[in-house]
Amino acid sequence: MTDTTSDAAANPAADRARASELSAVGRFLKATELDTRMLGMVGALLIIWIGLHVISSLRLGVNPLDFDSRTFLTPRNLWNLSVQTSAVAIMASGMVLVIVMRNIDLSVGSAEGLIGMIMGFAQVHFLVRMVGLELGNPWIWVLALAIGLALGLLIGAFQGFVIAYLDVPAFIVTLGGLLVWRGAAWWVTSGQTVAPLDATYQLMGGGPAGSIGARWSWVVGVVACLAVVFALFNGRVQRKRFRFPLRPIWAETLLGAVACAVIMGAVWLANSYPWPVGIVNRYAAANNITVPEGGLFIAHGIAIPVLMAVAVGLIMTFITKRTRFGRYVFAIGGNPEAANLAGINTRWITMKVFMIMGVLATIAAAISSARQNSSTNALGTLDELLVIAAAVIGGTSLAGGSGTVLGAMLGALLMQSLQSGMVLLGVDSPLQSIVVGAVLVIAVWLDTIYRKRV
Repeated sequence: MTDTTSDAAANPAADRARASELSAVGRFLKATELDTRMLGMVGALLIIWIGLHVISSLRLGVNPLDFDSRTFLTPRNLWNLSVQTSAVAIMASGMVLVIVMRNIDLSVGSAEGLIGMIMGFAQVHFLVRMVGLELGNPWIWVLALAIGLALGLLIGAFQGFVIAYLDVPAFIVTLGGLLVWRGAAWWVTSGQTVAPLDATYQLMGGGPAGSIGARWSWVVGVVACLAVVFALFNGRVQRKRFRFPLRPIWAETLLGAVACAVIMGAVWLANSYPWPVGIVNRYAAANNITVPEGGLFIAHGIAIPVLMAVAVGLIMTFITKRTRFGRYVFAIGGNPEAANLAGINTRWITMKVFMIMGVLATIAAAISSARQNSSTNALGTLDELLVIAAAVIGGTSLAGGSGTVLGAMLGALLMQSLQSGMVLLGVDSPLQSIVVGAVLVIAVWLDTIYRKRV
């Protein structure tokens, strides 16, 4: 066996012969090691964006190449789209682990609503009127968020315990949770909206104050590009260390250049969206700034909820790819019986996955309620549909064992793009639900076809 392996490894002529049999596209994909499903999703996203832009332009009677401010592909709309996507993308990153383990969580939207209502109630009533903290106290948003995180952890632990240790199917447990947590959210305030929320807490929702501005956005972009270069360099060093096949230098250079171009393009786009005129004038008056005749341009920059979503995505990617826990999750999803026989504590791993899902629902609730500056009984309604659809569209198989966090977050962007585009085009809400449901069914169908061909 050793001789055969050595001969194969030491036969570059055979490798060249096999490579020559591939098409130019095949050789490119092999050299760059790009995921074809991910490329397909990016292509579908671009097609949707261009299609929505053209349709919105024709509807307004303007030239699509003029990029009118009312059309889809504008800095304002894409900036808002990134903020709207953040909460769903965060929960979708956790839903990947749930579905990979052959489970499902139908309660994430209701849990998000309950946690958001509790955090709002804590800020407006509990911490101010009962504990005695003054409005504007810097501890209000911290304590409210801590209460939400504890509640999310408890909800996830409870559901995970019932699923893992009491052997109740996840579908039934989380379906019950969908009803229970939504009813509990109404019960907290008898259906009344809680507002306004703490000023610092509101920064997690985006807006002019909830963004980091042009200068810090460029700093973040440069740091992200340096991180990409370091990751490629470190990956090459590790491959050499363990004698794994290396990507060609041109392929790694191309990957780094494209990644940095996308990052800096996103920063440029965020910096192209200015503050509204009224807010700029008030800011200038408060800071004794003279407004020039043509107006004062102050860029939003990257929104804080987008940075939170990116941070969660990086952490969840690290957990799934670089930790023993992540490997156990995929092993259980691939073959639960074999994982159990191998000594993996499948029950405890299942419980931890649902606890992570509860924490991510809390972060999503904070972003959604901060963005609205209120906690309403409708918070998180139908978000479970968007989260599950995002994970499945992103390549997470309902049969378990495969899925990526990046794919799920791209799926969330795709789903939110559809919704945002339909709102821009004035599509009725019932038709929006029909489109989202149809997209989910088609995504599962395509996943089934893909798995049969692999």
